Amino acid sequence: MRTLNRRRWLEAAGLSSLGLGLAAPSAATGASAPPAGDGSLRLRDFRPKSMLHVAQTRVERPRFPVIDVHTHLSTATETRNGVAIGQGVTLSTTAPKALAVMDRKGVRAMVNLTGGHGRGLTETIASLDRAHPGRFHTCTEPMFDEIQNPRYAQVQADAVEEAARAGAKGLKVLKTLGLYLRERVTEGPLLRVDDARFDPMWEACAAHEMPVFIHVGDPEAFFLPIDGENERYDELGNRPDWSFHGRDFPSFREIMEARDRVYARHPRTQFLSLHVGHDAENLAFVGESLDRFPNMTVELGARIGELGRQPRTARKFFETYQDRILFGTDAVPPPEGLKYPQQVFTDELYEIYYRFLETEDEYFDYAPAPVPPQGRWRIYGLGLPSEILKKVYHDNAERLLGLRS
Repeated sequence: MRTLNRRRWLEAAGLSSLGLGLAAPSAATGASAPPAGDGSLRLRDFRPKSMLHVAQTRVERPRFPVIDVHTHLSTATETRNGVAIGQGVTLSTTAPKALAVMDRKGVRAMVNLTGGHGRGLTETIASLDRAHPGRFHTCTEPMFDEIQNPRYAQVQADAVEEAARAGAKGLKVLKTLGLYLRERVTEGPLLRVDDARFDPMWEACAAHEMPVFIHVGDPEAFFLPIDGENERYDELGNRPDWSFHGRDFPSFREIMEARDRVYARHPRTQFLSLHVGHDAENLAFVGESLDRFPNMTVELGARIGELGRQPRTARKFFETYQDRILFGTDAVPPPEGLKYPQQVFTDELYEIYYRFLETEDEYFDYAPAPVPPQGRWRIYGLGLPSEILKKVYHDNAERLLGLRS
């Protein structure tokens, strides 16, 4: 570990001049922020500099080798209204580029969640998993665009079996289910998370020992009006298409209740609830879910911004559930990842995660960006002991995925 000034860190990363976040318009025009005191300062021009003189620790490599269980190194070639169409899959980076970051940052292996199905899955596994054994593990995805097939339930279960034979390490379920997928794929009523047509799919995952990496709910603020009381006004104002308020969307609680019914109906299936169990703002609820469902685990992807602003509660959560928390980042390679500073696949992303988990630093940025992208706050490190770090970084993922040491 070594100390590093935040401004020098961002300059070294090449990110300080990108204008990420809502500050981009001023950066693009070269205009400086209006003077203070006359009431004309716009929110997007507000970039306060902390006056705190506190530790600034740079953790360049983790204390133990890392398995990142939440990355997106490939994506569906075609999507329509949030639903992947067809078997085409496009790699978001090359294996050598990914491995370069992994080797510098102590990442032993990565789970590429969005590997598609059929031909696209086979090609992705060949490019990553087969070409670099032990470094990449790719997941398959449901064939949501086939939902109108009268035999969909059995066809989808068979596809899970075929994916397992092809080498898929798990099944990734995007929030497509519950928030985008409709009876006629992109039209008609929304399908519920607990729709019985998916029951054979969940059971097929259990039969083939494939964990389900599931994401069915976004932060609670995404289900509220985008107004002056919404703490994620910046983020949602920038991306109003991320809002699930109104229209025919279910409430956040309705989605969680449907999810819980799936977990209860399929106790042999292992569900990795992404983004800290879909509710990083409410760790009491996540803890209750873990207590209720022995087949549930969680990971951290894109949620240290939430965990780090409640450090005492978060540390207790890690201490209590240390055997069921996995390391994940939700990393997306550039250039696409540059749209999401809290997820961009760079050295700096991993250093922030390591700093959050390993140090007791106070009030630091949760993303390499001039403006906090998810909410205007900073975070505090947890300073976890080695016995917990080793489990979170490596051991829990190794056990869930059935990997060899």
